Amino acid sequence: MAITFVNPEGLPKVDIYRQVSVATGSKTVFVAGQVARDADGGKVGEGDLAAQVEQAYLNVGTALAEVGASFTDVAKLNVYYRADLPGDMMSQFVEGAGRALAKLGVTTPPPLTGIGVAALAEPDMLVEVEATAVID
Repeated sequence: MAITFVNPEGLPKVDIYRQVSVATGSKTVFVAGQVARDADGGKVGEGDLAAQVEQAYLNVGTALAEVGASFTDVAKLNVYYRADLPGDMMSQFVEGAGRALAKLGVTTPPPLTGIGVAALAEPDMLVEVEATAVID
């Protein structure tokens, strides 16, 4: 495997991601931000953050599969979410990410950075997920 995940002593242990990844593969894959659209471009989970996170993660998985990679090759995620989301946002994010990771066969989630933004490209989009993967 080209990626090793680490939760260093002295940093909080977070269930939905690891704090560090070490990539040793030879090919880097950059996946553009994915939103909650199905293969036909239809909206998924309008107003439902968990459903949108799940679809965005699954779309990352689809993009990776096209180039011979999988979600287990992801070294880092950037998650952009609307900053005006309600306070229970984290539980909805965890729910959607958990469903997607289970479908993708991921047991150790990669590091991620969550970034609150004023808006995404379309007003009904609540989250966008981009990935960097490393493969041999």
